[in-house]
Amino acid sequence: MGRSLQSASSQNTSIFIMKTLLVMRHAKSSWSNDSLSDHERPLNERGLRDAPRMGALLNDEECVPQKIISSTAKRAMMTSEQIMLSTHFEGEIEYESDFYLASPETYILKCQQLDDAIDIVMVVGHNPGMEALVEDLTGARRIFTTANIAQIQLSIDSWSKLSIASKGQLQNLWRPKEL
Repeated sequence: MGRSLQSASSQNTSIFIMKTLLVMRHAKSSWSNDSLSDHERPLNERGLRDAPRMGALLNDEECVPQKIISSTAKRAMMTSEQIMLSTHFEGEIEYESDFYLASPETYILKCQQLDDAIDIVMVVGHNPGMEALVEDLTGARRIFTTANIAQIQLSIDSWSKLSIASKGQLQNLWRPKEL
């Protein structure tokens, strides 16, 4: 065993660590209060049920993020908090006002600033940005309904190398209706 490691080392072969990006659209929001702005709408009953189910799924898949970055819209923040409470999450949730109705480039710019000690990060936001981000990074066009989570494997060893041109692999697209 030591010989094969030494041999690989002498051939200048390195182990490549991949990063994982979890892209989550907020859970279902409530439209029951017409006086609330779009930014202030909370989760409805289905959203409050689906978000923890998706967190439990991340536990089962051993894909719990080390950091969550969420839109500041109330429904996205509530989704993030439900994920945190229903997983073995030990990291921090960062709230990003620029994620409200953001473009894929906005998510990528934020991820480029991540510490490389983080291997799995989750971004929580809104459509059409979520669908576009998944498509831009994987080439896979998918309908992204509420509380969906896309798991994207990225062939990068540093978040600073992430770009809109990065080509990741769509590993999973989890939907609460399919659980």
